[in-house]
Amino acid sequence: MKKPQKSLNIILTPSEYAFQNNEKEKKANELLAVNSKLLFQNQEKEKRAAELVIANEELDFQNIEKEKRAAELIIANKELIHQNIEKEKRAAELVVANEELDFQNREKEKRAAELIIANEELLFQNDEKEKRAAELIIANKELIHQNKEKEKRAAELAIANQELCFQNTEKEKRAAELIIANKELYYQNLEKEKRAAELAIANKELLHQNIEKEKRASELAIANEELIHQNIEKEKRAAELVIANNELAFQNSEKEKRAIELVIANQFLEEAKVNLKKHLRDIEEMMFIASHKVRQPIANILGLSHNLEQLIQTPEDLKESVHHIKNSALLLDQYTTELTHFIEKLKENWKE
Repeated sequence: MKKPQKSLNIILTPSEYAFQNNEKEKKANELLAVNSKLLFQNQEKEKRAAELVIANEELDFQNIEKEKRAAELIIANKELIHQNIEKEKRAAELVVANEELDFQNREKEKRAAELIIANEELLFQNDEKEKRAAELIIANKELIHQNKEKEKRAAELAIANQELCFQNTEKEKRAAELIIANKELYYQNLEKEKRAAELAIANKELLHQNIEKEKRASELAIANEELIHQNIEKEKRAAELVIANNELAFQNSEKEKRAIELVIANQFLEEAKVNLKKHLRDIEEMMFIASHKVRQPIANILGLSHNLEQLIQTPEDLKESVHHIKNSALLLDQYTTELTHFIEKLKENWKE
């Protein structure tokens, strides 16, 4: 709205008017410099995304079991590249809008001679524009910081993938770190949405001041809706990755169970080997009793019998031979009893 009629008497000098125009040009140049930096950063992000795609393809070649997960990650990276391309388009549109704004400022300078009476109203509008430019610079700085955070998260994800190739036991920790990174990314996306809402509000205020910017503001609103949709797709991909990691953790737990069962089976096998060795020692001891202890009195009886047939000539010799035969028979009975007890003990051990 226009100021009261009293303000129409205030006329700016040419030096003051030139100073104001110089300030406008400085603000426009600073905005162009910030936009050029943003374009350079987006190009760097594209290079990093391409390198990450190559790394994921090599990982897919080395580990056949991870082909599905690597494919999902490649799709997510392609979507990120597509998003960066969309960002570049939006940045190009913003550059075009800035060029149009610069052209309009030039037109305003031509009309400045005719608008000397409305200088006070124009000063108010310029102040509002400077505030919006300052807010846009702050928003761009925050966006740069968020992009750096994204690059850090991408680097951490690459490191996690390399460690995943060599250490299956570290997968759960890396998955937890990835979940934390995704939460942080979700928080950053929420912050982006807030900044986008603030930028939409600023664009609406600018639309009230300048009718020619309505088309650009509508395009920016559409870009913000697309960014929200892309963020939702990112969340879905992150959820799918979490589900895949949970399945991998379940498979690892199943492997651990099988390993424990194999250890228990090996323990039983070792116990069986020990029992078999003990049984072989018992059989050897039984064979020793049969071949030495039992055999000895039998040999004595046989020798004494031969002596009875060949050498005995007196009753004393006969009595002595019978005494030796009796002792040998007693020893044979004792050793036979020991052998019987030993065999019964072996049977009880095998029953156990």
